[in-house]
Amino acid sequence: MRELDRIVSFLDTELEIAKFRDSSNNGLQVANSGRVRRICCGVDASLQFFEEAKSRGSDLVICHHGMSWNDSLKHITGVNYTRLEFLIRNDMALYASHLPLDAHRTHGNNARICKLLGLRKLKKFGLYNGAHIGFEGELPKAVSYSAFKKRVARLMHAEIRSMDFGKKTVRSVAVISGSAADELVEAGDKKIDVYLSGEPQLAAYSIAQEYGINAVFAGHYATETFGVQALADLLRRKFRMPCEFIDLHIPF
Repeated sequence: MRELDRIVSFLDTELEIAKFRDSSNNGLQVANSGRVRRICCGVDASLQFFEEAKSRGSDLVICHHGMSWNDSLKHITGVNYTRLEFLIRNDMALYASHLPLDAHRTHGNNARICKLLGLRKLKKFGLYNGAHIGFEGELPKAVSYSAFKKRVARLMHAEIRSMDFGKKTVRSVAVISGSAADELVEAGDKKIDVYLSGEPQLAAYSIAQEYGINAVFAGHYATETFGVQALADLLRRKFRMPCEFIDLHIPF
């Protein structure tokens, strides 16, 4: 079996991609000749990421946000052509994992954030397209909300935005990375002290205010670096080949 096929088979199984209904066409989105000597992982399937991965000698790139969404590749024009042409010309394969990498209990964005925060008693949170993609849990002990925000900013290496309508001392936390401001409703219904996500939305402000809940947003990109970092570590150990995470430090 070719090295690419072995890696794809492992990831498909490990991430359980068949279980998710997703606008992302998860799995191998662009093949190469089958040879893999170095892997680079990143958040977005952008030309900037591809070029950086190529400069490091990668022939397989793994992204959280891939190129193929629903029928987005129906026409290979514009940026679709530019990105696809680069991959094919440089014999680089592309693998994508969107919701499966949000939801995974070990390698996922949300599980990794919960671990960094030290959350305990984790439960599934955030039902989306028939699957829970986030988690809720408790801090080991109650902390001031201001201290919690500072900790998030430090862990995410990001400038946070917040909607401060809840308790001044917090313990229960719900986490969904990326663009998931709508899930504030579930957090409010469950009377969770803080909801943590990536991208703020206007509608979330009134929801947070009316539920009397705190909401912290640390950036779509920053909150979704953790899953691909975990995959880089996993694949390095599993396949004993160079595998690294490329951080483009995108401030959104």
